[in-house]
Amino acid sequence: MWRVFGWRLFGYRVACVWVPCGVIERLARHIMEDISDQNIMVLCVLKGGYKFCCDLVEHIKAIGRSADKYLETRVEFIRLKSYLVGRDNDQSTEDLQIIGSQDLSFLRGKNVLIVEAIVDTGKTINALLKHVETFEPKMVKVTALLVKRVPNMVENLPDYVGFEIPNRFVVGYALDYNEYFRDLNVSPDPPSEAF
Repeated sequence: MWRVFGWRLFGYRVACVWVPCGVIERLARHIMEDISDQNIMVLCVLKGGYKFCCDLVEHIKAIGRSADKYLETRVEFIRLKSYLVGRDNDQSTEDLQIIGSQDLSFLRGKNVLIVEAIVDTGKTINALLKHVETFEPKMVKVTALLVKRVPNMVENLPDYVGFEIPNRFVVGYALDYNEYFRDLNVSPDPPSEAF
């Protein structure tokens, strides 16, 4: 079920708010079906992916508990930068920067699930995949909560997709605009000023 509404926020006109009900749980079920009893190394792409990652891992664990399965889940973090710096940092660049350690040797021989909040052109996730694969993991899967429908999208989509969105800039649920609006919570109940 979807709830869509518009509102004003700090003087900005927010075109709409999408609240996907049950999407993360559905993704967790698909991941559990594919991975079943294998241990998993979750690689969360910061900063935008942390809320999605947290909710996804909790759903995976809850599904495992209800099925009487224990799935060992270890979470690691990687921070990437692929957006222009400045006032209007809403354009992705060709260059991928890994902020912090680039040594991912702890992934060697592991089942890896890369958790990304949003994929637009796919260039960032493809560059990350190439980097991760140099450390010889046993398996690599990618999940994204959002995938933008853009004309210059690379061919490979994530293995697990929450939903597709139009080619619009989005904020909230840890996604930001120049570090603003990252803290907007997704709520199934619209605020009183929504229309």
